[in-house]
Amino acid sequence: MTYRQGRFWQPDVTVATVVVDDGRLLMVEETASGRLVLNQPAGHLEPDESLVAAALRETLEETGWDVRLTAFVGAYQWKAPETGRHYLRFAFAAEPLRHHPGRPLDEGIVRALWLTPGELQAEAARHRSPLVWRVVSDFLAGRRQPLEILQHLE
Repeated sequence: MTYRQGRFWQPDVTVATVVVDDGRLLMVEETASGRLVLNQPAGHLEPDESLVAAALRETLEETGWDVRLTAFVGAYQWKAPETGRHYLRFAFAAEPLRHHPGRPLDEGIVRALWLTPGELQAEAARHRSPLVWRVVSDFLAGRRQPLEILQHLE
């Protein structure tokens, strides 16, 4: 049975932030499917939460950093071949504001770390998904839209 025949289908809606400071990217090292992988601060949109609020929350929970979102980088679709799950990621650019070093990080997060784009690209085999480099690549290419293009209606 296909989606159009009445089967329920819903993608995983996620947010991610590209946080940059002095040419370095704030990344997380996390455990996923038994592997130690690299990802942007990222996570799932929660019910009744705006995309902007989700990006700020996930960045703080995964890295201990308060950030200021500066732009919308893009929306990305990806289907994980191992699980068949569909992801719809909304990516943001951000700048760091304040670090809370004593704050516990989300479950599964080993640590937050700062990498140059070259260092991140050299670790491509450890990226959690192809979304990691694609989002960074688009950011580095200057792809940015004003945050006002996103609307949250209540």
